[in-house]
Parts: sequence; C-alpha cells; structure tokens
Amino acid sequence: MVSQATMPRRGTHVDRKAKHILIVGGGYVGLYTGLRLQRSLRKELASGSVRITVIDPQSYMTYQPFLPEAAAGNLSPRHVVTPLRRVLPKVRILNGKVTKVHHENKTATFVPNSGPSQEIAYDVIVMAAGSISRTLPIPGLADAAIGFKTVGEAIALRNRVLALFDRADSTEDEQVRRRALTFVVVGAGFAGVEALAELEDMGRDAVKYYDSLSEKDLRWVLVEASDRILPEVGPEMGRWTLDELRERGIEVKMETLLKSCVGGNVVLSDGEEFESATIVWTAGVKPSPVVNAGDLPLDERGRVKTTTRLTVVGVKDAFAAGDVAGVPDMTNPGQYCAPNAQHAVRQAKVLADNIVRSLRGLPLKDYRHKYAGSVAGLGLHKGVANVYGVKLHGLPAWFMHRTYHLSRVPTLNRKVRVVADWTLALFFKRETVSLGEIESPREQFKAAAATG
Repeated sequence: MVSQATMPRRGTHVDRKAKHILIVGGGYVGLYTGLRLQRSLRKELASGSVRITVIDPQSYMTYQPFLPEAAAGNLSPRHVVTPLRRVLPKVRILNGKVTKVHHENKTATFVPNSGPSQEIAYDVIVMAAGSISRTLPIPGLADAAIGFKTVGEAIALRNRVLALFDRADSTEDEQVRRRALTFVVVGAGFAGVEALAELEDMGRDAVKYYDSLSEKDLRWVLVEASDRILPEVGPEMGRWTLDELRERGIEVKMETLLKSCVGGNVVLSDGEEFESATIVWTAGVKPSPVVNAGDLPLDERGRVKTTTRLTVVGVKDAFAAGDVAGVPDMTNPGQYCAPNAQHAVRQAKVLADNIVRSLRGLPLKDYRHKYAGSVAGLGLHKGVANVYGVKLHGLPAWFMHRTYHLSRVPTLNRKVRVVADWTLALFFKRETVSLGEIESPREQFKAAAATG
C-alpha cells in the first residue's frame, strides 16, 4: 500500500497507476538525479503518469566542499546548502529516514522525523543515501569528539573555537588556557586538512582582538595514521602541503594513532598525552546504515553492488550511485570510483538518464569518467591543486579551488550568493564572534523561569 505521505499535493490529478520513482537520500546524487528527472520527465510529471519522491532527514542538500569555508566564516552557512523543495518543485520531499528496503516487494520502510513509520511502495528505487563518519572503538571518542560532515557540525565547530578563545582570555588558570587553546584534528584527508587549515587561518585573525592571547598560544595538531596527507593530490603536492602546514606552526603527526580521548585527555600512539577541549574526527566514512537493512546485494566494502550502468547487480528497477554505491571505474579496470563530489554529480546525470531510458525501453548507458584530479583550500589565498597533471599551490591553486567548486554549486541562486559572500570579504574583515548559544536557545529562558 502507498502511504498517504507519498501522495501528490492537493489540486493535482494523478493516475493511480503512475510509475513511482523513490530516491533515498537528498545529497549530491539525490538532488542532481531529481533535477535531471524533473526536466527529462516534464510531460510525464505533468500528466501524472510518473511521480518522484525524495527522502532525506534534512530539507536541504549540503555542498560539503564549502563546509571548511563556512566554519571559517568566509561563507554564510545558508549559502552552502540548497533547499530541496525550492529546486525540486515537481518532486515530493519527505523528511525522515528509510530504515529498510524490501525490493522483492518494492516497498521501503520510512520513518519520518516525527510520527509513526510507514511502508512506501515504489516502482523504481535510487539508493543515494551517502555516507556517515566511520568511527573506531576509541575510549572517549563518542563523548569528546565532533565530526565534520554536516553544516551543523561545521558551524558548531566554528562557535566552539571562538568560544574557547573567549574562555582562555577570561581566565588566569594556565591549565584551562592550554586546554582551551589546543585543537586536534584526526584524519589528514580533504575534510581534516581543509578544516584545520581554514580554522587555523581564522584563528590568526581572531586572536588579534584578545588582549591576553597571541598566535604562539594556539596549538593546532593534525593526527594521521598513514605516512602521507592529502593522497588525492599526489605525493609531490602532499609533501608541499605538509611543509606548508608545518611552516604555519601546525603540528602534523604522521603514522600516529589516537589511542584515547576520555574527557578530552588525548593519548597518542607516539606516547604523547595532553588535554584538548576540541577534537575533530575526520578519519574516513562508511556507507549509510540503510544499505545493511534490506535485500539489495552488497560488495565486500558494504556498499550497494552496482554495475557500470549504475543499476544494482542482479535486480531490476534499482539504481545506486555516490558514496553508498560500489561503482566500477571503467577508466581504471579493477578499481572503483572514488567516493567524492566529482563522481557523484556526474553519476547522478547518467543515472537519471538511464532511468528515463529504462522507462522508455531504450538501452542504458555506461558511466565513464576519468578522474580529473583534486583541489583543496588551505585558508584565505592558500591552496593546493593537481588537475590533469597540472600541479599548483598557493594563490593560483586557491583560485582554482574556488572556481571549480563554484561551478559545481547547484542553482544560479546559490552561485550568486556565494560570489556575494566572497566579494564582501574583499572589503570587510570576517566576523569572529561565537554564537554558541544558538545550540541551546532555551537555557537563558529556563534559568529565568527557575528564578521566578
């Protein structure tokens, strides 16, 4: 039975035999698949012969490459997200989670953010649920650390760093000051390096406004289990990035593991132990848990097993792409496409086209894209890039980083807003104020009520 939650909006006529396309996830793949289907199936959507539903816990898609800039105050957090209902007016958006897929029956269990679970029937399913942080059983990690995958985490981290500056400037206790001004990031991939570099850059600006603090009081530590950082930009640019970070006073600990962080007491595998009030975990991701709760086949890494046509292996009317899918890389036989935005956006377009071709009885197309390379921002006017073999660092790489990602931000509306933020930053200093109280807005009222 189709849940009423999936029924079309009032005032529209829909054939009860309409083909229902269910997209699980509203990230890169979900949004771009919906956009392309919305255009390609205009007539079918208008007539009611096809309907599309996107399910995601949030009502927006986050452009994750801009999270470090949002954390550093270079971009407004609202400008790094795209509202799904605005850009997908022909698509039904449901906020909640899919907890199980019963593809044999073509139904999915949907748990809304509020209310009882429902069974939703579909004709075609797209698995695009993305990934979550991959954690390890490290003592204290769940209680003391924060991830860096959502806009909420990015802004909370920014507020925390600046609030700790306030705390350190307002006490004479050296132990409290050292703990407050020690910042640890675990994982030296894109998320970890860019987050640390942008926050350190912001910290250099912010510390100027504190009478008792200076740059030498700040301690930034990057912990990496392997012997290299930013492997995506290649060994040469990785080494350059390592030198750049160390020149800025950032401690980079290679081939080092986080052993414990109970109560903020950081213990590393090299024997060092110190206190830190900020621990950021960026050491990898894993597919969304929904892939383990259903009857779709998985590969050896726990991803939905996918063909080069972005169909799910061995079943009909099921597609998958992005972080949740193991997509064979046709340009690199025996390997899989990397779980990044570059592939996800392109896969979504091929996936949407293949759904349309499937509905119309046409042969499907293979997904083929040779990895172009990578760009990374390391703070204002600093970056590193390796694109089609062209290796850049410093200002040219930073400019390439911004240009590339601006081109990938969905919708003209968001592109203009991002450019406006960057333009204003040329003339005005970024704001360095903590708004941490927005995370618990009722505390002041509750305190006032308690005294009444």
